[in-house]
Amino acid sequence: MDRSSETLDSIREINLSYIMLAQRMLREDKPVGMFRLGLSSELADLLAGLSLAQIVKLASSDQLLCFFRFNDHSMLSALTQTTKHTAVAPTHAAILLAGQPAEQFA
Repeated sequence: MDRSSETLDSIREINLSYIMLAQRMLREDKPVGMFRLGLSSELADLLAGLSLAQIVKLASSDQLLCFFRFNDHSMLSALTQTTKHTAVAPTHAAILLAGQPAEQFA
């Protein structure tokens, strides 16, 4: 198996894991799942309602379905720097992420 094939297999595994995790999060607590995943209500409903066959088909893509939400250097730096107040770090991260728009179909 060559490196390219291994990479594609890894992408497909990540896609499958991501979709299954997203569905579980949305089914357990939709508002929290939407917040953590950065999804609109419409997209959350669509994702939560996918059948197993649809999940497998979607996960088979050679493109990553999840994306890196930190597209701002200053935000990523703020979240990764060592802080004196480690107890508030998760709250700080949640506040920064709350400012990110939910993804919607264009």
